[in-house]
Amino acid sequence: LVLTSRTILYNQAYHRFAVFLAGATLLLIVLGALVTSNDAGLSVPDWPTSFGSLYKIPPMVGGVKYEHGHRLFAEFVGLLIIVMAVWTQRVEQRKWMKALAWIALAAVIGQGVLGGLTVLFFLPWAISTAHATLAQTIFCVVTAMALFTSKGWLQDSEPIMEHGISPSTPTLTALTAACVWVQLILGAAFRHTGIKLLPHLIGACVVTAMLCWTVVRVLSHYGKVSELRKPVQLMLALLMVQLGLGFASYVTRLQWMLDAPQPTTGIVISTVSHVAGGALLLATSVILAIQTRRMIAAHAPESVMTSSSRKVVIA
Repeated sequence: LVLTSRTILYNQAYHRFAVFLAGATLLLIVLGALVTSNDAGLSVPDWPTSFGSLYKIPPMVGGVKYEHGHRLFAEFVGLLIIVMAVWTQRVEQRKWMKALAWIALAAVIGQGVLGGLTVLFFLPWAISTAHATLAQTIFCVVTAMALFTSKGWLQDSEPIMEHGISPSTPTLTALTAACVWVQLILGAAFRHTGIKLLPHLIGACVVTAMLCWTVVRVLSHYGKVSELRKPVQLMLALLMVQLGLGFASYVTRLQWMLDAPQPTTGIVISTVSHVAGGALLLATSVILAIQTRRMIAAHAPESVMTSSSRKVVIA
């Protein structure tokens, strides 16, 4: 497949806004985890109003500060995604990027509805798990948009041919990202008491094996390619941190179940950190999968994009 020459603009302000949006989305996930970890999900008992009002801020005490604070910041992130979607339509030349921006906007609207349903139906575990899963997915989408708007993505790179490796590295990294995503679903289901811990523990073993396989593959074959080496090194570091945080969350949860009337500081810190680490690990694995798909050609030469087919203009 030979692409015709075209000019792709690099817009620094647009890219920085995408990075800011990704950071804000991660913070929103942390705030959501604080709601769950502090058992504050029904501290504000109505939706879309808060104690009967659409605009009045209730006293931010007890669980209300977590639940209502989460709602306020969710509205802020929703506004950012609206800005991102409109900005994308105005400055982007790539049709698929325009579509991705609309997908992000639709997803965040769906996320708001799911959040409301968790309140209206008194925290059903299935809807709460879907709410948590969609949040992680939105984070991956906006992180990918930050990558797609970066100068490095817009620059040409010589495709790397890969032969005789099964599964191919792009396939392996995609499978790994999928395993991490499923593991986060199992973790969310466990946190919302829909399933027992065992599936999450089994998933952790599978994910660890897949991540280690991916790390060895990438570092042994493409260790000199910074676009692949850096995310896989970060992925390995996050895996080590996640395993430690997972163990800490389990120990503190056992302590809480034995003798504490409400979630302790230890369980809140360890669990929220574990959720944030999971989000970062998923996003990093998705970025790695995207980069390997872009840079590694595991098929016949005629399917490879020719270099020098694009040029970047810094706006």
